[in-house]
This record gives sequence, C-alpha cells and structure tokens, in this order.
Amino acid sequence: MSNADAVITALRSGYEDLANFVVTLSEADLAGPSGASEWEISQVLGHLGSGAEIGQETLQAALSGKPNPGMDFARSVWARWDVLSRRDRADGFQSANEALISMYELLDEHARDSLRIDMGFLPQPVDVATAGRLRLSEFTLHAWDVYAGFDKTATLARDATAQLATSVGDLAGWLGKPERVTKPAVIRVTTSEPNLVLALRLADQVSVDSRVPETPDGTLDLPAEAWVRLVTGRLGPDYTPAGITAAGAADLDQLRQVFPGF
Repeated sequence: MSNADAVITALRSGYEDLANFVVTLSEADLAGPSGASEWEISQVLGHLGSGAEIGQETLQAALSGKPNPGMDFARSVWARWDVLSRRDRADGFQSANEALISMYELLDEHARDSLRIDMGFLPQPVDVATAGRLRLSEFTLHAWDVYAGFDKTATLARDATAQLATSVGDLAGWLGKPERVTKPAVIRVTTSEPNLVLALRLADQVSVDSRVPETPDGTLDLPAEAWVRLVTGRLGPDYTPAGITAAGAADLDQLRQVFPGF
C-alpha cells in the first residue's frame, strides 16, 4: 500500500466511524459543548463540512490544471455554513465528506503518484499523500473534538494515528509558542502504537527531530495518539490518559502552555 493509499484508507475509516456516531445525535447533543472550547458540536461538524467542500474544489482544480480556488471562495463557503441550522450542518457534514473522500478514492495509481495539488497556503503544490494527510490531520483532530464532547477518555482513530504520529512533529515549530518556554531543554519523547523515539527541543524555536541525545533534560513516555494531541493542544488535564510518565524538564503543564492548540 502506497502512502497515498494508506492516507485515503484512514480518511474513509475515520469518516465512517464519525458519520455513524453523528446520526445518533439529538438536537440537544448538537448544541452541546465539544472538545474545542469555543465550539459546540454542530459548529465542529460545520467546520468539517465546509473544509470538505473547499477540499473538493481544491482537488478538482488540480485535476483540471487550475490554481487553487483561493480565499474568496473559501470565505464564501464558510459564510454559507455559518448560517446553517444545527441539523443541516450535521447532514451537510456527511454529504460533503463523502464526496471528498470519494474523489480521493477515484484517483487511479498514476494520479496518486503524479498529481500535484495547490493547497493555497503552501509555497508549492504537494502530492496526493501530503494533501490527504493534511486533511486527515484536520479531520481526525476535529473528530476527536466531537467525541470528547461526550467522552473525556476519547482517543484519536488508530489508522489516523499511524499516519499522523510521524508527521505531527513537523507542525511543532508552527504550533509551539517559544515565548512560553521557561527554560531551554531537550526532551526525549518515546511513544507507543506506533513506537517512536523523538527529540522535542524547547528553545527560542520549538522543533522535533530524531537526533535524541544520550542525556536529555527530560523524558516523556506516552501513547502516540496522546503525543499528537499534546502537540495540537488537545491533552488538557481532563483529557490525559493514565500511564503517561514525565520526568525532568518534561513537565506536562509547561508543555500544555507551549502547545495551546488551535
């Protein structure tokens, strides 16, 4: 299975799980709080729906040899979804995501290898695996926001975690807040499912790489899905699983400040 194949498969399984959950939700459920502190459940679903609609146009533009549809188009989509009823957001979430994933699934082997997609916010077009992984990251994290609104022990989808755990470190420099680092440190991060050993560097720039020193300033051992949630601001005290071990400079409260999320 190619990288693109694995990403598309994870998109499909994550979507079907969430869609099956969403159809069980009442109006009161849709109005309830999500794991994203500023959004109710229906707003998270609306964000996933509008993102899928924008993703369809972005992918179609690439297939047609055209540039990204641009921010004016994206703003028009967001504005339309913002005024939908809660139930329409839930229903639209399903139809828009089904359509986007089906477009990815219909790409043949040649397209999955050779197509380049202008995402609109990156310096150059990217391949299908990269574009799909960006969508998988957005979908998986916001799916967790939905589940966490009902279950504080919710975890990220297993298939998605396998794809995201190795790439979330690339986001650390963008998501991390170096001004909140109280003391420079290098932390050895060891994850399970999948098993990874990484160096988290906290200084005037936050970064993650595989060059782990023999004597780090701290150690952090946790499930890979919790590592992804930590970097993306979704490992608050109420949502932290048992069994995480942190020593030395690896203070979870400090790391939560460095990675406040989005």
